[in-house]
Amino acid sequence: MTHSRKKNPFVANHLLRKIKTLNKRSEKEIIVTWSRSSTIIPTMIGHTIAIHNGKEHLPIFITEGMVGHKLGEFSPTRNFRGHAKNDNRSRR
Repeated sequence: MTHSRKKNPFVANHLLRKIKTLNKRSEKEIIVTWSRSSTIIPTMIGHTIAIHNGKEHLPIFITEGMVGHKLGEFSPTRNFRGHAKNDNRSRR
C-alpha cells in the first residue's frame, strides 16, 4: 500500500535534515542511512547516499530518474550466484 497523496512522501527526519544542511553549505558527502523505506525527493539529486542492505552500506548516487522511488530499491539484499553445476533439480 502506498503513502497517501494528501501527506508528503515519507522521508526519514534525520536524512532530510542532513540533506538540507549539505545543500545550504553546497557540500557533497556520503550520507549513511538504514532507512530503506524513505522516498527519493528532488532535493536529494546529486548526493551519494549509503543504503544498508542488511550486511553493509552500498553507496548510491541519486539521479533524476530515481525520484519517486524508495531507497531500498537500489540496494539489493540478496545475491543470486547461480545454480549448482551438478544439481539435477534445476534442469527439470
